[in-house]
Amino acid sequence: MKREDLTEKLLDIKREKGWTWKQITDEIGGMSPVLVVGALLGQYKLVKPLATKAAALFGLSKAEEAMLNEVPYRGTGTPMPPTDPLIYRFYEMVMVNGPAWKALIEEEFGDGIMSAIDFDFDFERLPNPKGDRVKITMSGKFLPYKYYGNEQGIPDYGFKES
Repeated sequence: MKREDLTEKLLDIKREKGWTWKQITDEIGGMSPVLVVGALLGQYKLVKPLATKAAALFGLSKAEEAMLNEVPYRGTGTPMPPTDPLIYRFYEMVMVNGPAWKALIEEEFGDGIMSAIDFDFDFERLPNPKGDRVKITMSGKFLPYKYYGNEQGIPDYGFKES
């Protein structure tokens, strides 16, 4: 069985049982619902205790449980540019706003990146008479570039200079 096959099996079971992602993530627990759903969709791994809970919930074999605990090949299944309208809008936000985000983050923090590994993500529904809004909060660790081969007086890392 390939990982994509396990994802399809999990989605089939979810549909057959009429479960919501909230019901599933409440049952498995242990970490952010985004990470649990992402793992079930094949983009993250579940640590062993959570893989065991997921396997019990979905009635999986030991081999399938072990597959949930394997580090996946991330980013598969989404063409670039994305064709799904919702995912495309995230892509569009980065294409349009990315240069400004980059300039503002570098001005505040220095020469580096915002981690997508040491990262938190949350969203919430904000009622609005013109149509509910999606509020997204992202928080990533700032990782400065290392200036290797630097000579005396040159900083080791690209933190904001005074």
